[in-house]
Amino acid sequence: MVARVKKDTTEAGEGHPKKTMETPSASQDLEAELPGETGRTEDIMVKLQEAEKKAAENYDKYMRTAAELDNYRKRAVREKTDAIQYGNETLLRDILPLVDGMDRALEHACNSDDFEAFKKGLEMIKGQLLGCLQKHGVEMIDTKGKEFDPHVHEAMMQVESSEHEDSKVVDEFERGYLLNGRLLRPAKVSVCKRSSMGDDRDNNCEEA
Repeated sequence: MVARVKKDTTEAGEGHPKKTMETPSASQDLEAELPGETGRTEDIMVKLQEAEKKAAENYDKYMRTAAELDNYRKRAVREKTDAIQYGNETLLRDILPLVDGMDRALEHACNSDDFEAFKKGLEMIKGQLLGCLQKHGVEMIDTKGKEFDPHVHEAMMQVESSEHEDSKVVDEFERGYLLNGRLLRPAKVSVCKRSSMGDDRDNNCEEA
């Protein structure tokens, strides 16, 4: 009887699953992984805060740069407007004394019959004016007796002249000027054109 009970007990024990160490081992592995995940999350948060800080700094730099660019554009427009309105201020300031001189000359002419003195006064004012223009880069174009240059001369007519060579400037109708080497106004001139009859006459005279 005892033997049978022992046998039944043994058979009953065989029907239950055997306990293993797998469950405790998995729990230990999970506990081991949790601290690592927590550290990784903290690193991500730190990097995110750094990225947000850097983004805020870049945005601030962008806003400053945009404001500086806008101020530069406004300043450039203002300077351009001033240059257009007041670009000749220095020249005009130098011309004003000449206007004063002309006023004095006219006043003197009204109270005097000395035409020679008035003429000398005008010549002096003219010299001062030309000096003022030269100071600001204005230069007169030399014409008489020079070779006709279409870059600085404007031919008003062609004249026959035995005293000038062909294509030479004979006379000047209106003076021309250069501004710092660039044409400001061409000189209006007449140009010599030797006639073929005159050339034939000269050749005949030489042959004779």
